[in-house]
Amino acid sequence: MTRRPGFPARLGPAPAARRPAPAAVPARGAAPAGVGLDSQAVRSRMVQKLAAQGVSDPRVLAAMNAVERHRFVDSALVNQAYEDTSLPIGLGQTISKPNVVARMIELLLGAPCAAGGRLGRVLEVGTGCGYQAAVLSHVAAEVYSIERLRGLHERARENLRPFRLANVHLLFGDGMAGFARGAPYAGIIAAAGGEAVPAQWTDQLAEGGRIVAPMVMANGRQALVIVDKTAGRLSQATLEGVHFVPLKSGIA
Repeated sequence: MTRRPGFPARLGPAPAARRPAPAAVPARGAAPAGVGLDSQAVRSRMVQKLAAQGVSDPRVLAAMNAVERHRFVDSALVNQAYEDTSLPIGLGQTISKPNVVARMIELLLGAPCAAGGRLGRVLEVGTGCGYQAAVLSHVAAEVYSIERLRGLHERARENLRPFRLANVHLLFGDGMAGFARGAPYAGIIAAAGGEAVPAQWTDQLAEGGRIVAPMVMANGRQALVIVDKTAGRLSQATLEGVHFVPLKSGIA
């Protein structure tokens, strides 16, 4: 078993073993908890819409239900937090639609090494505001999330701090290079699209692991792709069209 690197700071002092289990998706008609956007009923309605749109994995639905999306968006946009829309988070970046987040994580959980259970170590390329990392924390043993824009990296740290997610590690660096010290990864998920999946990602992917990422096609448009590693070989499948910010190298 690969030794976990000591470099990324843990968020919160609690050990991972004490982290609470993901909340179950509330049944229709369940009594709401909280008020306004803190109400469980608000997230429950979002989750019911995701299920109606085709998201079926109960692990994903429970994770989407557990994370308060309104805590990751600007106060001026907070009333749109649970709508199925992307929202600006600054520096030309966006928080993805809930449906896109759920869809990509559901695909990630289809990795051969997951085998219907929890994922092991996951690399997220493009932390953004930290929302997807928080959702991933409920379906993966560990999440390493890397962001190339310092402003967003710092914002994600502030957003995630109150959640005290001991299994989430935030990194500031070039996501195109991955994070070799944390490899191998059971899954790699990207929130930016390039013309090809970087070789560093496939090198850092574990046997039986899966990459889920947008990629620019020959027609100039982006599509979601999955790359699986089986017996040392890579297989790629192209899925539906998507729209993400461009994948860039370096830090800023």
